Amino acid sequence: MAETDPALSPERDPATASLAGAIPPSRMALLFMVMLVTAAGNTAMQSVMPSIGTALKVEDVWISLAYSWSALLWVVCAPFWARRSDKRGRKAMMALGLAGFITSFVLCGAALWAGLSGWLGAFWTLIAFAAARSLYGGFGSAAPPAVQAYVASRTPRATRTQALSLIASSFGLGTVIGPALAPLMVVPFLGLGLTGPFLCFAAIGVVALVLLRLRLPDDEPQYAARGQAVAYSSGSGAPVDPQEASEAEELAEPPRLSWRDPRLRPWVFAGLFGGHAQAMVLGISGFLVLDRLGLRDSPADGAGPVGLVLMSGAIATLLAQWGLIPRFDLGPRAATLWGITAAAVGTVILAVAGDLHLIALGYAIASLGFGLFRPGTTAGTSLAVTRAEQGQASGIVASLAGASYIYAPALGVWLYGHSDWLGFGLIVMLCLIVLVHGWFRLQDDRELTRS
Repeated sequence: MAETDPALSPERDPATASLAGAIPPSRMALLFMVMLVTAAGNTAMQSVMPSIGTALKVEDVWISLAYSWSALLWVVCAPFWARRSDKRGRKAMMALGLAGFITSFVLCGAALWAGLSGWLGAFWTLIAFAAARSLYGGFGSAAPPAVQAYVASRTPRATRTQALSLIASSFGLGTVIGPALAPLMVVPFLGLGLTGPFLCFAAIGVVALVLLRLRLPDDEPQYAARGQAVAYSSGSGAPVDPQEASEAEELAEPPRLSWRDPRLRPWVFAGLFGGHAQAMVLGISGFLVLDRLGLRDSPADGAGPVGLVLMSGAIATLLAQWGLIPRFDLGPRAATLWGITAAAVGTVILAVAGDLHLIALGYAIASLGFGLFRPGTTAGTSLAVTRAEQGQASGIVASLAGASYIYAPALGVWLYGHSDWLGFGLIVMLCLIVLVHGWFRLQDDRELTRS
C-alpha cells in the first residue's frame, strides 16, 4: 500500500521546499515514468499513422484531422483536471490520465485493425479512431498538469527551470523510445501488423499505472484549510510570525487563473505561436519522409525511416534538456529565444532536404530548438505566478499544448500538400513572430528566478 506524504511536505511549506531543493529520486522516477510512457506511446503512434493512412488510401490531411477532436478536448479538459488536482491530489489525477491513455490506445488499435482488415471502410475507421482518441484528450489530459504542478510546487524558484526541464525531458526520451520500438511492434502475430504498437503501449501503460498506485505516496489536497484562518491563526492560539503568515496566505486557494492574466499573457502568446510551429513540423515530417524517399507505394516500409527521423529529433531534444539547459543555466527567457531561433534554422534545412540524412539533420536541429523553447515557456509561466497557483498554471500550459494540435498539424499538411514552401514558410514565420515578441515582452530571467 502506498504511504502518505507528511503534512509538512515541500508542497505545503515553501520554506521547506527551498531547503530541500529537490524531490526524492524515487518519486521523481515515478513522475518521469508517467510522462515517458504517454510520450513514447504517442510518438510510436505518430510514426506508424502515415503508413496506416496510406494503407487505408485516405489523404494525408484526414489523418492529421483525426487528432483534432482529441486536441480540442485536451484544451477544454486540462485546466479542469489541473484545478481538480489542487483538491483531489496530484496522484489521483496522474492515475486518471494513465487510465485514459490505456483505454484510448486499446480502442484506437481495435478501430484501425478493423479498418486494415476490411471490416470497416476508411471513413468509418477514421471516425472510430477519432472517437477512441478523444478519450485521451478528455481523460489523458489529467496527468501532465498534475505532474508539472507536483514538481513546480515542490521546487524553489531558482531551480525550477531545471526541474521542469527534467520532467519535459521525459517526453524527449519517450520520443526516442517510441519510434525505436514501433517498427519492432509491427508484427504479423494475430494479424496485428501496423496496429501492434497501440496494444503494446497500452500494456506498458498498465504496468506504469500499477507502479504509480503502489509506489507514489498519496498527496493530501493542498487547500484543506482556506482563507484568513490559515493566514492569521495557529493551532495553539499563539501569534503567527509575519513571514509564516505570508507563506500561509500564499497557499490559500487563489482566484481562478485566466489565460488573459497580465502576468501570463507574454508567455501564453509565445507558447501558443511556438506550439503551432512545433505541431506543424511534427505533422509534416512523416509525410515528408514518405514523399522524398519514394515510399508512397510501400507504406509498410515507411515506419522505419519515419522512426529514425523522429528518433534523431528526440535525441536532440534530450541534448537540449539534459545538456544545454543545466550546463549553461538557461533561464526561461534565454531558453525560449535561443530555442525558437534554432527551430527556425532547422525548419529551413528540413524544407530543402532531399535525402534521409539531411531530413534527419534538419528535424534534429528544429527539435533541439523546440527542446529549449518548451521548457522555457513552461518555466516562465510557472514563475510568473504564486506557488498556490501552480496547479492552474500547469493546466494552462497543458491546454496551450493541446490547442497547438487542434488544427495546426492538418493546416501544415494541407499547405505542404499544395506547396512545400507554403508549409515551411508559415512555420518559419511563426518562429520569427515568437522571437520578436519574446525579445521585447518576456520578463528578464534575473527577475523571474529571484526568490
